Formats: sequence, structure tokens, C-alpha cells
Amino acid sequence: MREPDDRELERAAGGRLWRMAGLAAVAGLAWAARGVPAQLGGRLAGARAERAARSPRFRDGTFHNPSGTRSTMVADPGRNLVKELIFGKQKRRPDSAVPLLRPADPAPADPAPADPARELSVVWYGHASTLVEIEGHRVLLDPVWSDRCSPSALVGPRRIHEPPVRLDELPRLDAILISHDHYDHLDMETVRGLLAHQSAPFLVPLGVGAHLDRWGVPEDRIVELDWSESHRVGGLTLTATAAQHFSGRGLRRDGTLWSSWVVAGAQRKVFYTGDSGYFDGYGEIGAEHGPFDVTLMQIGAYDRAWPSIHMFPEEAVAAHLDLRGGLFVPVHWATFNLALHDWSEPVDRLWAEAKARDVRLAVPRPGERVVVDEPPAVDGWWQAVA
Repeated sequence: MREPDDRELERAAGGRLWRMAGLAAVAGLAWAARGVPAQLGGRLAGARAERAARSPRFRDGTFHNPSGTRSTMVADPGRNLVKELIFGKQKRRPDSAVPLLRPADPAPADPAPADPARELSVVWYGHASTLVEIEGHRVLLDPVWSDRCSPSALVGPRRIHEPPVRLDELPRLDAILISHDHYDHLDMETVRGLLAHQSAPFLVPLGVGAHLDRWGVPEDRIVELDWSESHRVGGLTLTATAAQHFSGRGLRRDGTLWSSWVVAGAQRKVFYTGDSGYFDGYGEIGAEHGPFDVTLMQIGAYDRAWPSIHMFPEEAVAAHLDLRGGLFVPVHWATFNLALHDWSEPVDRLWAEAKARDVRLAVPRPGERVVVDEPPAVDGWWQAVA
């Protein structure tokens, strides 16, 4: 029998190496995707699906905005969004570290409320994650502590700054509110962390409870609401209100509802937009639930390609006025790069519009407490790092 020559041996060895590399790549992809099915969450079924079907917002198997607003991209001839994302000149990250405030950091003394029953302060942790301290209660909004807002731990938008506190450093919560099921507002690992460290109920729009159920949240800690429905927690009334957006964690869209939220105590009121385009509903919410001592308004991740589902900063100011808001605190910016505008553009535009329309504004650093009755002056801190 003829012995294989050196070239044949090299080809055989090369083939084995390619097969090993292929197997390694497949194994790597399988490892990277191992948590993705759970991250996608649950689906409407049983009593949850029956309740969703009774909602005025539900038809033909999905939820809808009341005005029939399209949540798809707007055609823009001559514009290539992928090319702009890769080669665009926008400065989508700051030059230096975003300043964070932690409980141990020195900070100006917060004035104690003259009347504890009128206590109202806000701690913005980054993006939309915000703690509302109201009349002795604490409500956490859209908490996301993970490194990426994505179903994968390896790909997807990554945090620009760390959370200013760990999940286990949060104070005792009375309620956790979720506005919708997108990854930058509802995060599986954060939910599981809160499940371990807190006993507060999760209040969510219709259908979102299916995700929490899959992630191990007990049924008695899930409260699902349609728009205009309320739930009492202690001395607070928490109401799901309208928003103009969409939902979905996988290929299926709008299988769960989206909402804004009203947090009302005996004397103080807070409004949170969630994600939304500008729409007539803000005036209606202001008339029914306002005036508000403070509004937490989405200002980032906008683009003319999706004008109906995220507000431009100037629209957020208009919505704040429609809502009959007092202090304006911006959220949904600075933490995740989700659009094509400059990192600091949303707050620069907001500051200019707030001054032009005489709107009271506070722009906290992540982790900074804002006492609503005595907010800090806007100092342009972001400009030093942009």
C-alpha cells in the first residue's frame, strides 16, 4: 500500500482543523445563545390571553395604538440607516466617564421636607430606571441593571456608564412599574435580582405578566393593568395610562401592551412617559390626572425615521405642558446608544427648549437625588464629558 505523501497529510490535517474550528464555532454560538430563549419571555395564553382579548386596544391578535399610528420605519429616500450607523459622523458616546453619584459620595445636603406627608424626590439611575420617593413610599420604574439591553450577553447595545448603585443596595421598594417589554425597559436578570432582594409587586401593562411568569415571579406579585386601570399600594394609586409606542421581544410584535404611568399619593403626583411619540393623549391625561408635581419624560433615541414612537426633546416639552407638569426631569438618555444622534444632543435641545418655554428643569447626574420642591440648578454637567 502506498504511503500518503506530505501534501496529502497536510490536506488531511487541514481538514481536521477546519472541522474542529467549525465545531468550536457552533459550540460558541450555542453557548452565547444559551440564555436567549428565556430572555424572549412568555406568550399570552389561558386566562391572560382571554383578558387581553377583552381590551379595547386588542384586535386581530395584537395590541394597537388608539389613533392607528404606524410603528414601522418611515421611508426616507436616499438615506441608508445601516451605512449611517457604521460610518455616520455623529458622536454617540461621551469623551470621558459619565459622573455618577453613589450613596457614599459627598453631595449637597438634601433639604428635609417640611411636611413628611408631602415628601417627593426622584433618583435617576440612568436610561429610564428611576426611583420615585413619594409620601414615604418608594416606586421603581423600568429597572435595567444588565450590561446590555439585549437578549444576548455578548451582542447588543452596551452600557455607557455603570449603574450608580447595585441592585442589592436599593432601599425597600413598595412597587416596581414596567412600561413595556422592550429590552431597555424590561430585563430578565434585573427582574430576577429584584425577586431575590425585594418583596414589592410588579405592576405591568396587559400581557407583560407572561414574561414575569416565565422568569419565576410568583403570580401574587404580578399586577397587570389596561389603560385607565388603577391599583392601590399602601397610600398610593398607580394608574396605567396611554402611550403611543409598540412592543415585542422577538419576531412577534405588539403581543403585549405598552403604557405610561401615573403615581399618585394623597397630595403629590408623578407622571412617567415610558416610551412614546407625541400624541393628543397627553392633554387628556393632564386633564384627568394632572396637574403633576414632576414629569419623567423620555427625550432620547429619537430619529426622523421613527417619529411616531419616540419624542423629540421639543415634543417632550410640549407634552410636559399638556400634562400640566411642574418640574421636568429627563429620562431615556445617556446610558444606552439606541439612535443616531449625538450622545448629548437630547439634553442640549431640551435645555434650550425649556428655557424658551419657561419650563422648570432638573438634569441630575445618574444616582443624584432631586428633591422636587428644591431641585438643583441645571449646571450643564454633561457638556464637560461630551
